[in-house]
Amino acid sequence: MILSIESSCDDSAIAITEIATKKVLYHKKISQEEEHSCYGGVVPELASRLHAVTLPKLLEETKPYFDKLKAVAVTNQPGLGVTLLEGIAMAKTLATLQDIPLISVHHLKGHIYSLFIEKETLFPLLVLLISGGHTQVIRVESFEHMEILATSIDDSVGESFDKCAKMMGLGYPGGPLIEALARKGDENRFDLPVPLRNSPLIAFSLSGLKNAVRLKVEALGGSDKMSEQDRADLSASFQKAVKLHLLQKSKKIFAKEEIKDFAIVGGASANKYIRNAYEKLCSEFGKTLHVAPLEYCSDNAAMIGRYAIEAYEKQQFIDPNEIDIASTKKQQSGMLL
Repeated sequence: MILSIESSCDDSAIAITEIATKKVLYHKKISQEEEHSCYGGVVPELASRLHAVTLPKLLEETKPYFDKLKAVAVTNQPGLGVTLLEGIAMAKTLATLQDIPLISVHHLKGHIYSLFIEKETLFPLLVLLISGGHTQVIRVESFEHMEILATSIDDSVGESFDKCAKMMGLGYPGGPLIEALARKGDENRFDLPVPLRNSPLIAFSLSGLKNAVRLKVEALGGSDKMSEQDRADLSASFQKAVKLHLLQKSKKIFAKEEIKDFAIVGGASANKYIRNAYEKLCSEFGKTLHVAPLEYCSDNAAMIGRYAIEAYEKQQFIDPNEIDIASTKKQQSGMLL
């Protein structure tokens, strides 16, 4: 079995995955949403302190599996440095004390492997990754070969949902709140710009749309003056603009790529409005849509464990004394490290 740890942001998670069957035998996640909600976003130092409390509690529950562990896996990039360190410290200690190999996992690759939890892999695959920190389209040829075809030049989809929710006084995390409100709103009430609509650039950009939402909130008198219907209509209009932006750039990629299997992963992939839009787009281009189960869309340790199975079979281990936080700079193009 492999024990996997995820602490890249504000979710503390540990999983136990059986190597031979790929079955998840244990998975638990403790969210910090309540603690961060009053700040309208994640406070790194607070998140780190909470990980230091919750990760040991989860680890205690996995002790019955210790005798059968063949490796320990941990996210080491990208993410918040102070929170990554909590998971890395635990993983290094476990690997040393249990005398088992240590596997470092790229968080974004973990999201891709969320598609294959308790399943076999399916390659080649085009993947749209939309999360709190990233918006990318990745061509996945194999475990070793993943190439970024397009990425965000500023804000990510998840980040934009959170920030716009904060502007409207909705709270944190913003994605589920905006999606729920949008169901009650008129998506055509506010004429919001579709980012890079007239640009040939195959990339994503949401900073301008985010600013347009800010101006609408101000025009309505601020979040305190907005009615519930105002919030619902603005949420729906914002969500529509995000959808149109993603679809427009995805169409350009679909026209070039012959790969027939397409997937959406990451926390924002739980948005059913966006999922439904991509179902239609895939049908139009003759592609098959794949999505992870809703419980595994956001950050979790099961996806880290699923990736780790492949790494274990390929003997891709790292010395506990050498593992560290890798660079968290956003990659604009090229190979996914």
